[in-house]
Amino acid sequence: MIMNPFILLLPLVGLTVSCAGNDAGIRQPAEVRGLPVQVAFGSCGHQDKPQPILDTVVRQKPDLFVYLGDNIYGDTESMSLLAAKYRKLGAKPGFQALRRSVAVVATWDDHDYGRNDAGKEYPKKEESKKVFLDFWGEPVPSERRRRKGIYTHYDFEEKGRRMQLILLDSRTFRDPLMKAGEDSRFKNDYRPDPNPQKTLLGPDQWQWLEERFREPADLRIIASSIQFSHEYNGWESWTNLPAQQKKMLDLISATRANGVVFISGDVHWGEISRRPTGSTYPIHDVTSSGLTETWPTLEPNRYRLGKAYRKANFGLIRIDWNQSDPTVTMQIRGVDGVPQVEKEVRISDLSFPPLPSDGSN
Repeated sequence: MIMNPFILLLPLVGLTVSCAGNDAGIRQPAEVRGLPVQVAFGSCGHQDKPQPILDTVVRQKPDLFVYLGDNIYGDTESMSLLAAKYRKLGAKPGFQALRRSVAVVATWDDHDYGRNDAGKEYPKKEESKKVFLDFWGEPVPSERRRRKGIYTHYDFEEKGRRMQLILLDSRTFRDPLMKAGEDSRFKNDYRPDPNPQKTLLGPDQWQWLEERFREPADLRIIASSIQFSHEYNGWESWTNLPAQQKKMLDLISATRANGVVFISGDVHWGEISRRPTGSTYPIHDVTSSGLTETWPTLEPNRYRLGKAYRKANFGLIRIDWNQSDPTVTMQIRGVDGVPQVEKEVRISDLSFPPLPSDGSN
């Protein structure tokens, strides 16, 4: 049931279900006492590897944990194989302990979607969606099951304050990316594609996101499987579709959506980016990757705050709602639970200035 004094809006409020095909008995988020004070998150966890970092997350006692994608490494068009890989994750004692003690929600990235770097061309996206939603315990009558894609949101309210948790779907609708090719100006796999017609989220998801942005909120945590605020580095990210990245900033500006902070994964290192935009307040992006995976090289990022962390990690956002201008502390933590990267801002730092009064009463 939903506990007062807060309201948590789920696709079906108060419903608790067991996951089809999952021995761990995963359940929907059901109870959070008050506004979330600690939101933990992570990505890139291989189901065949030990995941001791989940024990660290449990000891931190977050209110929520967000799986940002590559939650398993599926990479298949066989749905029976994909489901079996999810069951490997579900059988891990650390995952079961996490699911018993923390409200867990999830979006996907390419490897749990079904193919490396895949977008809308992946032929099994509808079948993969069903496997995903069954594993994560999505209620059968929920809107998430009825529409295309897996994007969704959760709203929290208490004492006049409101927080949104928005989970984007960066796979189902995304157009193909442009390869870097032999042009020496570009590196790794991809180059920015100037085609303004290409989409990352698709028209319906964009319209849904605008509706969310027009709702009042003090803080909006946006889960994107791929990075948003970093510098182009040739790997998958919003920088490969710059018109879509600009569309996001234009939408934040047009709706005057306060409190936007991105959380992201994918790259196999942890970092915090702060990107000035000229049209909004600076947009922070807390990248946590991976729960098990690492990467041999580190890409430059002029928007990076401090250092990057290249060992197993999870992200944590801590909010002190008791202050008149609440603090938002963004962290990357390692297996030992010690913060390795940290940035503190206030809600007012993530807000548009008040509109000037026209003097009328």
